[in-house]
Amino acid sequence: MTRRSDPGKYCFTEMKVHDMPPVARLIHCLFPSGAALAVLLFLVQATGAAESSGLPLPRFVSLRSDEVNLRTGPGVRYPVDWIYTRRDLPVEVIAEFETWRKIRDWQGTEGWVHQSMLAARRMVVIVGSQRRLRAEPDEKALSLALVDPNVTGRLLGCPRAKTYCRVEIDNIQGWLKRDEFWGVYQGEFIE
Repeated sequence: MTRRSDPGKYCFTEMKVHDMPPVARLIHCLFPSGAALAVLLFLVQATGAAESSGLPLPRFVSLRSDEVNLRTGPGVRYPVDWIYTRRDLPVEVIAEFETWRKIRDWQGTEGWVHQSMLAARRMVVIVGSQRRLRAEPDEKALSLALVDPNVTGRLLGCPRAKTYCRVEIDNIQGWLKRDEFWGVYQGEFIE
């Protein structure tokens, strides 16, 4: 056993610490008893819990599959609270835990889904009453279609400082006001 003044080779025990990763070496030197392992495990778990995609929160995404389980917590051990049966339904990611995403739908329902069940594709859902899909971003523009509530479509773009966004619903491209659908943030622009 060597003294504390001999850094790098040994630290309070006969165990060689120079083969350890730097963080493990530091923990072992600071906590030479079995507490070192407990502290190291705690740090690993805390780091794992803090892992995220690095993408902004909240953000809009869509469901990748026709069947997506919404769970009460982030993991398969949590019960399924709801099953979504609409592919491309827009949802909002509001939290992350490892590979799990807490989502909210347009009706305010919240729960956890696995990240593999989500796609980055931006979609919208019509809210309120029946809406007019317009040929141009103008209230007086030609009406291309009447769109019922809860119908989904693809978000194509939202020009900067405009109240209208370009969408595609059933292969018809047109313009809707931002407040006529759910799936874009106020002031968000998408080119």
